[in-house]
Amino acid sequence: MKVFTTDKIRNVVLLGHSGAGKTSLIESMAFLAGQISKPGTIEAGNTISDYDKLEQKNKFSIYTSLAPIVWGDTKINFLDTPGYFDFVGEVEEAVSAADAAIIVISGKSGIEVGTKKAWEMCDKFNLPRMVFVTDMDIDDASYREIVEELQELYGKKIAPFHLPIRENGEFVGYVNVIQQIGKRWKGDGAPEHCDVPDYNKEYLEKYREALMESVAETSEEFMDRYFGGEEFSEDEIRQALRANVGTGDIVPVMMGSNTLNRGQYTMLVDIVKYLPSPEDRKISGINANTNEVYEADYDFSKPKSAYCFKTIVDPFVGKYSLIKVNSGVLKTDDLLYNKHKETEEKIGKLYVLTGSKAEEVPELHAGDIGALSKLQKVGTTDSLSTKANPILYIRTPLSVPYTYKRYKAKNKGDEDKIAQALAKLCAEDLTLKVVNDGENSQSLIYGIGDRHIDMLVQKLNEKYKVDIELSQPKIAFKETIRGKADVEYKYKKQTGGHGQYGHVKMTFEPSGNMEEHYNFTESVVGGAVPKNYFPAVEKGLQEAVLAGPLAAYPVVGIHANLYDGSYHPVDSSEMAFKVAAKGAFKEGIMKANPILLEPIETLKVVVPDSYTGDVMGDLNKRRGRVLGMNPTETAGKTEILAEVPMAELYGYDTTLRSMTGGYGTFSYELARYEQVPSDVQAKEVERRANKIKDVDEE
Repeated sequence: MKVFTTDKIRNVVLLGHSGAGKTSLIESMAFLAGQISKPGTIEAGNTISDYDKLEQKNKFSIYTSLAPIVWGDTKINFLDTPGYFDFVGEVEEAVSAADAAIIVISGKSGIEVGTKKAWEMCDKFNLPRMVFVTDMDIDDASYREIVEELQELYGKKIAPFHLPIRENGEFVGYVNVIQQIGKRWKGDGAPEHCDVPDYNKEYLEKYREALMESVAETSEEFMDRYFGGEEFSEDEIRQALRANVGTGDIVPVMMGSNTLNRGQYTMLVDIVKYLPSPEDRKISGINANTNEVYEADYDFSKPKSAYCFKTIVDPFVGKYSLIKVNSGVLKTDDLLYNKHKETEEKIGKLYVLTGSKAEEVPELHAGDIGALSKLQKVGTTDSLSTKANPILYIRTPLSVPYTYKRYKAKNKGDEDKIAQALAKLCAEDLTLKVVNDGENSQSLIYGIGDRHIDMLVQKLNEKYKVDIELSQPKIAFKETIRGKADVEYKYKKQTGGHGQYGHVKMTFEPSGNMEEHYNFTESVVGGAVPKNYFPAVEKGLQEAVLAGPLAAYPVVGIHANLYDGSYHPVDSSEMAFKVAAKGAFKEGIMKANPILLEPIETLKVVVPDSYTGDVMGDLNKRRGRVLGMNPTETAGKTEILAEVPMAELYGYDTTLRSMTGGYGTFSYELARYEQVPSDVQAKEVERRANKIKDVDEE
């Protein structure tokens, strides 16, 4: 692929609900551009974007993929994103590298939750956008209903560019609202002029009026002329569109059929015509040497810098760091400095990725997107620059994973392989997190949702040939006491020769500090227990608090005092006193009114207003306490603030999505530990007793 200058580049992310037609839209555009001889299909598993075996197997996108399409003298870097919210990290990475977006809507399915989330994503990242309605070859697809709903949701900025022309249920052409003329596709796919059908004239007038209103709103002069009854010329309309589509003040709506390859030609022309090139966008970082703002602004004449927005780690092809050049021109064999890691690496060859295919290029100009291979230290969201001009760009804020499951190796001996594979998958996907919960002897995987975690299991099997089992995690309960106990424990054992003897008298009471497992003091007088055994007593406590006697959870908030005991001059040993301390601890805790503590989370749930009642009712069933409701920056949405026991949040992701049609999102953080209700404690104690019983029977 040849080198493109900044003004001849467009970086466009495709967003929308799963199944809206993003991947097949890429196929159609690549076909019309002459880059492929025949469009692939998701069913056949031969599309440019969904090249991964798991995507082909599951029939939906899992990763963001690049598909540069050359249209005329312009390269359009399309970033095809997954539609399922579980893979939102892939979407956020792609959006961070884009300069504009196409929101894809199925004409058959209409506006869905993924459509609205795509719009919110564009607002969050300040991206100008277009809307493309697919499936117009389906007879019951309703472009009109979609336009009207978009206008109802987002107001006068919605500007329909086209109207469909149908004959005998077939999609045969379109009406250009700007030019007010009809166009019909000939057998070779090229359009020819035709009359505007009578059934379209009413809506042509309506859409033309909506378009004129959108244009009029772009300046006071146009507004005055519009209210004065003046007509805008076609050139004036297009100039206003060029200026205001790029700022997001006007959102064009177009339509077509991916299967018939109709409508994409016009959209490609309009992408080049109306969507901004990188030189029309702003980007700034911080010079790490001077702490001054560095206005990169995709200027090819400035010192080179780039941002790594995505990492691909493949066991067969190696590692690719996908970058966007923010300033200067990157060339083969350049040295790039990573201030985050304080490392400098030679980039070697430069590549442009098209799906899974890497094509070498001699240089990448500011604003372009490419790939660097085998950079060992570079990770997603890292900044690259020169050592003389070290630049740091703001890291893309990626969604935090809150859904988690316990995992273990299916086959013994695979633990190291699994750990290495998970490290690579987490480097590739920053919305995955692996946590080793040592206190509860479990390994946890965090993801955006159940599908996200299930797909990770498939990746481990498919790419790294290892298998894991998922299960419900143990809740991080803790044990403590409410009362005081005075206990005596004697460990005495005679086995021939030297025996074992340790004798302690201890008190146990609450310490008041739940941040520590225990504190230990001694008040022994008269040498009843020699000082050299005090560390052994504390060692026994140190081990005992890891699994309490009530239900084998870590013990916190204990004050233990050794005040008396006895020893044998021959048989006493450190081990004997350690065992004695453990025995005293076990008896003392059980006599001091032991209780279970559970983690209480501060939960934030954001839902459309119409779902607040259902969500609060569900939270009450989960032993939750609703603290309040707050309006959000997004109109029509409410944030519900509640405190909920962690034990009640398992599976909440699935429940919330089902309850809110996919619109609800949640986050939480630990607030404190509280005493569990007596029925919950009884169940945990019984579960522990049954587990011990099962082990004994085995």
